Amino acid sequence: MSMQLRALEAGDAKLMAEWMHDKNVCRYMKKDFGSMTVEDCERFIASCSSSSEDLHMAVADDSGEYMGTVSLKHIGLTEGTAEFAIVVRSCAMGKGYSSFGMAAVIKMGFEKLGLKRVIWCVSRDNLRAERFYVRNGYRQFYDVPEEYRQLYPDYGELDWFEAVRPDDV
Repeated sequence: MSMQLRALEAGDAKLMAEWMHDKNVCRYMKKDFGSMTVEDCERFIASCSSSSEDLHMAVADDSGEYMGTVSLKHIGLTEGTAEFAIVVRSCAMGKGYSSFGMAAVIKMGFEKLGLKRVIWCVSRDNLRAERFYVRNGYRQFYDVPEEYRQLYPDYGELDWFEAVRPDDV
């Protein structure tokens, strides 16, 4: 099975709304995605091309079908750093889309955006995500920039992970 990272397209809105209304997908997320509509998704996708602070891409199968969204957010909140985020539809879980999308967008951040570090957090209750990050070789870290901690003031216990740019990029 071939996978691709591509720009989000208006036609992805319906499948994006699918995961937003899936309680198993959104259970540990801080935002209430269940109230989002297809029209909200269309507006989000349309806004993606004008943002210099966030990069949102689609993870898709070989035919181009949307499987999820992978993002680098808050680019430049602290120098050389961005926050990573990913979500995939239930039908894409366990099939490699998350690993592929994560590696591809982090590589893009290092090579095209000149980032030095990509960080992200996960609820300690989200054991599946914790295992996924560890299994994929990402390491937990504790010296989280205050600017990023402030983005999650009321979210409970979080673990933070990072990917650091290799010296040869």
